[in-house]
Order: sequence, then C-alpha cells, then structure tokens
Amino acid sequence: MQSKLSRGNLPRALTVLVAVLGLVFAAVTPAAASHPNGPKPTVVLVHGSWADGSSWQKVTNRLLDDGYTVRVPPNPLRSLTTDSATVREFIATLSGPIVLVGHSYGGAVITNAATGNPNVKALVYVDGFAPAEGETIFPLAGAGSALAVDPATVFDFVPYPGAPAGDVDLYLKHDTFVNSFASGVPRRKAEQLYPSQRPWAFGAGNDPSGPPAYTTIPSWYVLGTRDLIITPAAQLFMATRARSKITRIPAGHLGLITQPGRVTKVIEQADRATR
Repeated sequence: MQSKLSRGNLPRALTVLVAVLGLVFAAVTPAAASHPNGPKPTVVLVHGSWADGSSWQKVTNRLLDDGYTVRVPPNPLRSLTTDSATVREFIATLSGPIVLVGHSYGGAVITNAATGNPNVKALVYVDGFAPAEGETIFPLAGAGSALAVDPATVFDFVPYPGAPAGDVDLYLKHDTFVNSFASGVPRRKAEQLYPSQRPWAFGAGNDPSGPPAYTTIPSWYVLGTRDLIITPAAQLFMATRARSKITRIPAGHLGLITQPGRVTKVIEQADRATR
C-alpha cells in the first residue's frame, strides 16, 4: 500500500520539484533573470594614446562588480587603419551584443572598428576623437589644445624598427604629460603614470578615417569640461555631429581615472537604452 501511494504521488512530487528547481535556476541565472530584455552585453574598452589597458582599471572593476563581461584588448597605436582592423577582428570573435567604448584616440579606433558589425549595439566615447570620413586626428584636438603647438615642445621623437619612411614614435614630454595629459590626476599618480606611457606613432595621427560607425550605431559621449588635450569645444563639436547623448563631467583628459563612477554610469546607460 505504501509503495503504491509513493508511486501514485510521484508525478505530483516531480512537478513540485521541477517548479522549485525552476525558481532556483532563475535566481542564479546571471543576465537574463535580472534583465528580461536580454543578457548583458560584453563591454569592450579601448584605450588611447600614451596609455594602456590599465587606464580602464577602475571602470573595469565597477563593470565586473555589476555583472558585465569586460574585455580590454591592446590598442597597437601604430596606424588608425591597422589599429581599427585589430579591434575589428577582436570584436568579431565575440558572440552576443557589444558595447564598444573608446578613450581619446581609442574613440577614433572604435569609430572605424564597429562599422558593419551588427553585434555592436552602442558606442561610448570618453574624451574621445569621433572623426568623420577622411578626417585625420591631430586637427580634431582643437585650437587651444596642449598639442596644438610646436611639436618639438611637447613630444620626444623616437625611431622604431620597421617604421614607414618619416614615421616615429611620439612620447609626451614630462611637463605635457603631468600638467596637461594627466591634469586633475593627483600629482603622485601622474608622476607614476609618466614613465610607463605607451608611445603613439606620428603616422597614426595623420591616417585618414574611414566611414564612421556612429552614423548607424547610437552613441554616448562623456565630455571632460577641463580637458587640455582635446578641448571641450572640439569634443562638443564631434559629439554633436555624431548625435551622441552627451554627459559633461568636471574632469581633465583622464576622466576614466578621476571620475570612473560617472564613466561607468554612462556605459551602463548605453547598455540599458539599447536593449
């Protein structure tokens, strides 16, 4: 009798068990459960000139804490064409939606790298260049930029193996790096960043940009109102032309280091708006 009752109750018990397990799995499923419109995207962060992926560390940590998958590929800083191709090939290996973020020269790279990739749902510029087709980078820094002076006063010129004729690596001189590039960063931290700056090839600043992805992909722009490298006026011009949603922050060129919370918030806004 007992065994018959147990067998008789088995279908009902299984139904209850499946229902309970469904609730448990729903509670631990990361993206889809908390975001009914779909899984969180992969956020790809592209660094700019005189920097490397570590410049994104504070933003990366916040995004990871909020449950995002984050990738920070190296930007070669050699030529806009090949740098963009490098990032384009990298994001082509990723599945699912992508939010592509670029700081400074990295903005020009994402402008080109995202073109034609349907997985890129949003572009986010952080004090970034957003060139139109045919434009080069140096003039876009704006009149009044710390770079818009005699190059010999702001750059150290260093040859590199295999360089095209006339090309050199550009390192920022100490005063330009600490006082202009890293303005707003605590002095001790700026002094620590200076020795490890990654050089940017002169040719990359003169390489014409291709068709911009921002004409077909929605974009957001974090504008540093105290930026001495890309002037606020130049940033506003590019952001307005790209029809970006603009967030102003009281920061210099390294707002991703000094205002990581604000930058992270804009990236997450871009995600939510495009899901």
